[in-house]
Formats: sequence, structure tokens, C-alpha cells
Amino acid sequence: MSDIVTKDITCKGGMPAFIAAPAGAGKVPCIVILHERYGLVQHTKDLAMRHAREGLVCIAGDYFFKHPDQAALHRGDVGYDMTDPESLEYMESAIEALKDVPQADLDRVACMGVCQTGRHPLVLAAHRKIAAALCWYGAAQDREWKVDKRYPVALEELIAKVECPVLGVFGETDHIISVDSVRRFRNTLEKHGKTHHVEIFGGAPHGWLNDTMPGRYRKPQAEAAWNMQREFLAKVLSPAYDRSFIHQSYKADISPGYDFSKNVRYE
Repeated sequence: MSDIVTKDITCKGGMPAFIAAPAGAGKVPCIVILHERYGLVQHTKDLAMRHAREGLVCIAGDYFFKHPDQAALHRGDVGYDMTDPESLEYMESAIEALKDVPQADLDRVACMGVCQTGRHPLVLAAHRKIAAALCWYGAAQDREWKVDKRYPVALEELIAKVECPVLGVFGETDHIISVDSVRRFRNTLEKHGKTHHVEIFGGAPHGWLNDTMPGRYRKPQAEAAWNMQREFLAKVLSPAYDRSFIHQSYKADISPGYDFSKNVRYE
């Protein structure tokens, strides 16, 4: 499928968003995308359009739209510390906006978070029924497990409330999230009996899906992970998917000489 339609909208509460959908399709599943720390940049819109070409309605909100210096945000010179309650408000407004998209099947909504927003699909899934939570190299670093103003509910408590399949996608050479942290994430999903697939891609640093950042992008791993996610979504979004069983899997490619302290940041 290649023909898509796109449009810019403003969600309830003032959040700008970008929608991409298959052109002329009947009812199809939806995916809510949260962006990296840079805000709603072209890379996130590219991901939305890629999902649409594969048959999904996608909405990518500008979750950091309240930051006063958007240019600096997009460059990565500043950050925006979105709280879990704030993210929930915005994700709900994005789903509400999908009601105006004729192709959107609101009974099959997945959510994808990347980097800083990797935990937020779990926030949404702990609050309401969704079809899948997709966590890309987020939701596992040490700070995620602490309770504070930004994260008022413990990550383990969120995971315990999740009732949908969870996909965790990580890189072996990530300088923020160690292999041990990924295992902690996986172990918590297992402890609470959650359906999940967690995978660590060898030689992949933090941000390796982003093809607009040549220093970070790793095409072989990015394509392999995207294909894996596509297959995961096709399975869990299928009307024939059996949710009465718990399906759990873990896969990792890790160097024998792995040393988290030697992982570095790439631009």
C-alpha cells in the first residue's frame, strides 16, 4: 500500500498533530506516535507516513508544543520534561482526534513511544484499553523506576496495570540504557504476567532508528527492528489474535566483551 493522505490538525487542548492515513481504505487499525526529545520534527512525520503506507492510520502529536523555544528544542539544545499526567492528557486528545478520521478503527489503537517518550505507551495502557504498547529505547533507564513529580506512579506499578501486548526495542551499545536495565524491564513484564517481546539489537546505539542523524542511524538494525515491529503489530492487531494466552519472548545480540561504561553518545 503506498497511496496516503496527510493533514495537520490541532487536537483538543491545543496540541498540534500530524495525521497520515491510507487513502481510500476501509476501517484500519491506528497508531499513536510520541516523538523523541526534539519535538515533532520531520523524522517523526516520516515514521507516521511509513505506518500509513503499511496500512495504519497514524497520528503524531507535538507533545512538547508548550516549550517557548521550538527552534532550540528541534536542535536538541534544550529539553522539555513532560510529566506522565501531561502525556496522558495529550495522548487522550490524540485518540479523540482520530474519531474524525473515517479510516480509523478505534477498537484497535496501538501506541509507540521513542527515547524520552518510550514509557508513555505504558502510561496510556495502564489508564485505558489499547491494542499494543511499543517502547523504543525508552522506559528502562534507571530514572524511569523512581517516583517523582515527573513520574508520579512507579514504572512497575504502571506495568502491573497494562493489559495489552508490550514490545520493547533496544540497542546493545545504547549509552543511556544498559543491557541489565533491559533485563530488569523484561523481568518486570514477566513478573506481572504480561505478554511481551523484548529485543536487543547488537551494535545499535541510542537513537539508531533516526535516519536524519547519520551518527546514530544504523540501517541494518533499523530495518530489522521495523520489520519485527510490523510483524508484531500484524499479529496483535489481527481479529484472530488469541489474548487468552500470555505470549512472552526475549531475543538479544550482545557482544562477549560488552561493557556499558564504554558505550558513547552519537549525534
